[in-house]
Amino acid sequence: GMLTAAVSGETFASPSIDAVLSAILQVTGSAGCLVVIKNYTGDRLNFTLAAQRARTEFGLKVETVITQDDVATTAKRGIAGTLLVHKAAGAAAEAGKSLSEVREVAQKVIDTS
Repeated sequence: GMLTAAVSGETFASPSIDAVLSAILQVTGSAGCLVVIKNYTGDRLNFTLAAQRARTEFGLKVETVITQDDVATTAKRGIAGTLLVHKAAGAAAEAGKSLSEVREVAQKVIDTS
């Protein structure tokens, strides 16, 4: 129901598509997987492509959301609010909501933060 995997890259670099895909493959169960992506160019690219590969090559149910809160700049990078997205999505999953409903909950938090 909560955060099951975290994938990080080297300092100031996104993790590779293969590293993200590996994490998705390891943690995705029959209910599916929600990938929460911070709004950085490399993260958006690599996490989105990994999720797409998981769907097309492995037939997994994978959804994505991209966080975008940032009160310090106009960049909308997705920093502190990501924690709230994890908590809300985790609570929805724990309550037995479907993957699409969990994604909707996460997106609502993103839209209002």
